[in-house]
Amino acid sequence: MKFIGINGGTFDPVHYGHLRPALEVMQCLGLEQVRFVPCYRPVHKDKPSVSALQRSEMIRLAIQKQPNFVLDTIEMEQGGPSYTADTLAILKKKFQDVSLVLMMGTDAFAKFHTWHKWQQIMQLANIVVMHRPGEPVPQSGESGEIYKQNHVSAFTAEAGQIMDVDVTQLDISSTLVRNHLLAGLSAEYLLPPCVMEYIKEHGLYKPTNQLEIKK
Repeated sequence: MKFIGINGGTFDPVHYGHLRPALEVMQCLGLEQVRFVPCYRPVHKDKPSVSALQRSEMIRLAIQKQPNFVLDTIEMEQGGPSYTADTLAILKKKFQDVSLVLMMGTDAFAKFHTWHKWQQIMQLANIVVMHRPGEPVPQSGESGEIYKQNHVSAFTAEAGQIMDVDVTQLDISSTLVRNHLLAGLSAEYLLPPCVMEYIKEHGLYKPTNQLEIKK
């Protein structure tokens, strides 16, 4: 059975904290590929500060030298609010003979029981929870019960299984990157140079602390 990783998010902008864990999960689980799926309109977050097209282009640049990383613009093409269950349903029709593996961190999984149609997500895909070495996966509350009831040591062809994988989880977030840039600070070494060049070229995340001088 072939497995494809689904790595969704706002990616505003994409950075090494997205890329390195995805690579390690792909290698650990032997995934055929990891599909990066930028959301068009996030449901639980504020509106992204740059367009979906620009966020997608930054992903394309960031992953262009990793042949098993793929940009998937499915949520952009669908438009409207981006719900994981709906996206997985479309992808499952496209990849009928492949097992989908939804990738998420511990913070996201702790709230998984609140996700739109989470039961349908479990019917469509397996889940891999990425965490730092030694960091426990949430096992209390509703999401904890979902984890304990469906945890496995290795995926089979069936959906609805949950694994956890140790990754080199860098303490980088898109918010951190944006805050550096908005403050006029360098974001070098937080994200790929090609993404930084794109940001500069298109004037994204410009400093907001510069007051205009009235003439």
